[in-house]
Amino acid sequence: MKRLVEVIAKALVTNPDEVNVIEKQDGDVLVLELHVAEKDMGKVIGKGGRIAKAIRAVVKAASTKEDKKVVVEIADEKS
Repeated sequence: MKRLVEVIAKALVTNPDEVNVIEKQDGDVLVLELHVAEKDMGKVIGKGGRIAKAIRAVVKAASTKEDKKVVVEIADEKS
């Protein structure tokens, strides 16, 4: 899942070298923290959060296949 989020995010941003995904296990839930450069936040979130919702939908579809619960959180590099 981590690699999937990285590939999608790097394709969207201006600074792909600053994309970082951190995996955290919280009970039975896998949390993926997506960190991007501050100036790329708008590109990852999108107008009205549409791109963020799309990323989450793709990850949810992939995680359903593996029977896992995955949550994607988006933050800038300073967070």
